[in-house]
Amino acid sequence: MQDLSRSGMNSAHYFLYGWRLISQPGLRLFVIIPLLVNTLLFAGAFYWLYARLQIWITEFEQWLPNGLHWLQWLLWPLAILTIIVVFSFIFASIGNWIAAPFNGLLSERTELLLTGQPLPDGQLKELVTDLPRVFAREWQKLCYWLPRVLILSLAFFIPGIGQSVIPVLWFVFSAWMMAIQYIDYPFDNHKISFRVMRKQLSQHRSQNWGFGALVTIATGIPLVNWVVMPAAICGATALWVDHYRSLNLDVYEKIDQTQR
Repeated sequence: MQDLSRSGMNSAHYFLYGWRLISQPGLRLFVIIPLLVNTLLFAGAFYWLYARLQIWITEFEQWLPNGLHWLQWLLWPLAILTIIVVFSFIFASIGNWIAAPFNGLLSERTELLLTGQPLPDGQLKELVTDLPRVFAREWQKLCYWLPRVLILSLAFFIPGIGQSVIPVLWFVFSAWMMAIQYIDYPFDNHKISFRVMRKQLSQHRSQNWGFGALVTIATGIPLVNWVVMPAAICGATALWVDHYRSLNLDVYEKIDQTQR
């Protein structure tokens, strides 16, 4: 087995570290299903996106005010970048819904590999009974994401600002959501609430944003996005082990002792 030490790593590096983890013998089996989901989903999504892109560019030119036609060379890349980021996140979110139970298993096995300590309740045994809770957690993420993405989508139609500032805000928000999406799996495995998870991530927002930014960039790159999901899950779980696990387990252990 290759060296899996993580000394001196910042949050952004954990995504790159996840690529090393997915090749580990103990995790390969649990990587296969997320890969199959991504293969089917992204193949269909990007084929459809490629077919529609030229139509959207033509419509965008017609919509652009006459006084801003000279900005086409700048606005085109920004508009295309926005479309790619939005659709990449949408289809990644759909993929996460479909593969959510198996993503939790991959996170659990990654934590076992890194710590040698299994979770108290093995998800492999509870995969079917845990489905309502797992999908309820994905619903919480969607409810957090949806109103914010609607505001950004409407703001895109503001002339000038919508095509210059909003794409940047889209990327910042997408990076934050990617961090929430993947770091949440180990939190959820330990039955830590979505609200507590967001609060802890917000306390280190800039560091976690670095992780999400790399995931967002990789999600928009054809072929690379094929293996983003399992790599991000493994990297996020390593981040949890190093920065959040001891804090949360100590807190909940004290609660359990108090209740006794």
